[in-house]
Amino acid sequence: MPNLKDLKNRIASVKSTRKITKAMQMVAAAKLRRAQDAAEASRPYTERFNAVMAGLAASVGGSDSAPRLLAGTGSDKVHLLVVMTAERGLCGGFNSNIAKLAKQKAAELLGKGKTVKILTVGKKGRDQMKREYASHFVGHVDLTEIKRVGYADAQEVARDILARFDAGDFDVATIFYSKFVNVVSQIPTAQQIIPASFAPAETDAASTLYDYEPDEEAILADLLPRGVATQIFSAMLENGASEQGARMSAMDNATRNAGEMIEKLTIEYNRSRQAVITNELIEIISGAEAL
Repeated sequence: MPNLKDLKNRIASVKSTRKITKAMQMVAAAKLRRAQDAAEASRPYTERFNAVMAGLAASVGGSDSAPRLLAGTGSDKVHLLVVMTAERGLCGGFNSNIAKLAKQKAAELLGKGKTVKILTVGKKGRDQMKREYASHFVGHVDLTEIKRVGYADAQEVARDILARFDAGDFDVATIFYSKFVNVVSQIPTAQQIIPASFAPAETDAASTLYDYEPDEEAILADLLPRGVATQIFSAMLENGASEQGARMSAMDNATRNAGEMIEKLTIEYNRSRQAVITNELIEIISGAEAL
């Protein structure tokens, strides 16, 4: 049984930990509001942009003049997996869930005889993916010094991906991120960005609304690279909200667990202290009777 001093030190240590986790929970809650507003504000633009792109893609169809970003290379031999995670931990299973989905996809592709290349955005994703797929790494984007992700950061990532595609480094690109639902629910998501893919329902709705000039091929050639940057930026915003939500939930659980541990240690401390007092009283009484 630990002595009273050890129990007292443990209680003080857990109380200090609880103060830290409570502070982190409050900071995450403050950041979550801004990140959630940014993610939700971007959704209507992203959805409408994709709907317009779907209409253009439907008009072009499978013609020979279709841009390469839409038609693809004609092969799916080489896949680029863009794994987007956070730069920091202490956010529950947020980073692990994204990495797990990416690992499943990589294992599936390798099982089919495909070539897999991995580009990471965020330190935590890089650390987890390198444990099993270090030989497949082709690059990493470090966002450690960036306090607030902006569209310019998404453009930098998009330029890197598009440059690799133009150089013939891969045939298909897929991004992995976490879609924000609420504080306790974030959904790991895989989205193909090259070649561009659109839902048929969105295609039908958008194709009846506009006549384009110049022709659809010229507009698509200009908009598709922007579409890649838009999808990456939207994924970054979703990740930002998901990270803060997951951290807020994780720190709340940690604070509750620390409180429960303090209660248990306090009970154990009181029992040990009572046992010490009882022993001292017995010794005093025994000594008095001996006299």
